[in-house]
Amino acid sequence: MRDQVGLPRRRASLWPAPAGARRGTKPRRDLPAGEPSYPPVAGWEPRYRTGVLLADLFSVLFGVLVVGGFVANRVDPASPLITPTGVVTFGVLVASLMVNRVWNLAILGQGAEEFRRLGRAFVAASVVLALGGLLFDITQIRPWVFIVVPATALLVFPMRYVLRQFLHRARREGRCLLPVMAAGNVETIRDLITRTRGATHLGWRVAAVCTTDGLGEDVTEIDGVPVVGQLRDLAAHARRGGYRIVAVTPDAYWTPKRLQQLAWKLEGSGAEMVVAPVLMEVAGPRLHVDAVLGMPLLRVSSPSFTGVRRVVKDVFDKVGAAILLTLLAPVMIAVSIAIAVDTRGPVFYKQRRVGKDGREFTIVKFRTMVVNAHKLVTKLADQNEGHGLLFKMRKDPRVTKVGAILRRYSIDELPQLFNVLAGPMSLVGPRPPLPEESARYAPDVRRRLLVKPGLTGLWQVSGRSDLPWEEAVRLDLRYVEDWSLALDAVILWKTFRAVFTGQGAY
Repeated sequence: MRDQVGLPRRRASLWPAPAGARRGTKPRRDLPAGEPSYPPVAGWEPRYRTGVLLADLFSVLFGVLVVGGFVANRVDPASPLITPTGVVTFGVLVASLMVNRVWNLAILGQGAEEFRRLGRAFVAASVVLALGGLLFDITQIRPWVFIVVPATALLVFPMRYVLRQFLHRARREGRCLLPVMAAGNVETIRDLITRTRGATHLGWRVAAVCTTDGLGEDVTEIDGVPVVGQLRDLAAHARRGGYRIVAVTPDAYWTPKRLQQLAWKLEGSGAEMVVAPVLMEVAGPRLHVDAVLGMPLLRVSSPSFTGVRRVVKDVFDKVGAAILLTLLAPVMIAVSIAIAVDTRGPVFYKQRRVGKDGREFTIVKFRTMVVNAHKLVTKLADQNEGHGLLFKMRKDPRVTKVGAILRRYSIDELPQLFNVLAGPMSLVGPRPPLPEESARYAPDVRRRLLVKPGLTGLWQVSGRSDLPWEEAVRLDLRYVEDWSLALDAVILWKTFRAVFTGQGAY
């Protein structure tokens, strides 16, 4: 992607200063009156990609030299640091990363696709090395396939995550953002603005708007973003304004012919055209674009609730739960003792919840409240701070001293690993509702019962109890619709951060 014009020369920096902090940036003279002029992104994208590339190459080289050297030394103590097998492994890994386009700017810094491509690259490299070993009868290739390549992946993935966190922090501070021109009707544009402001890690900043009649909800703006023109003049505004993304939202004005003409007019402008489909909550592996009779058609496949991937998920759930229970056994014993010393009553709290297909099961948690706390709900109903069907209080008088600590860091949820091991729950999935909650579900909300409830999920890594009820439902339904193994991996990774910060836990 190219930089916008008009940037004053300055010392190179990976993270440019916020737009409002720059000096010496003159507004472009060819912009229409009232249209904002935004300073360019100072080439941070190619620098970020270079940083990611160098980090990946360093991790691969380190894995091959250090881990590979250790493996080679165990086989032959006299082997040199650099071996022919090591050179081949390094070459295959780098080639696999290139073939899978893991350094494509479009996927860097956001979404699960970045890690999905990395996973494919390492799996492909392992397969190529294994087949090469069989073909050329190289017996010493086995430790390289089963030890060196996985160890290298364990270096690359965390490095990518750390770099992503630096980028996300910069975006929260108003840097490394891409100016977006939004075009559509007022309602869909307002929704886009709200979403981009709530998800700064995506790097979008809606900077200007075009509508059918050139008017907004407040005549000249929509939710604080200026309306600079009509939809028919969108291409001209986008080219002159130097916007990096042109986001087209649903509107009756957009016919196939007009969208095609807009794409033609934007060619060579450096702006990426993004069209929001009517199915706003369907994304990921379920969307496919096919050419049928010369027409591009958006094909939406059914959600995957069965099949090989689900079997893999079930196996991973049970193995993961068993491993975690073994590792966390000392912590769980210590927590049990603390609960018993703090207040009288059982260590564990059991409650009926609703699982997949509406089947009820008994959930197990560490007790964090006084005995018979559920009987006090009616007395506290007027102090409810929860959203929708949920009852929540930030300072709930029923919570014990030890329970407050357990809740803050979600330690009270650990016994649910037994539910995962037994089968009614998964490591990742929607929040398991109470029977009285699910009884009041609308038909669309009941779709969250199509999969097993999870120990963690999108709702937990996105704010937990701080989320409005509608947003929690939207996240759960999004998980049901767009589930994938890569999404599960990302959620599990983010769960650790959510647990340690205690955000939204009370």
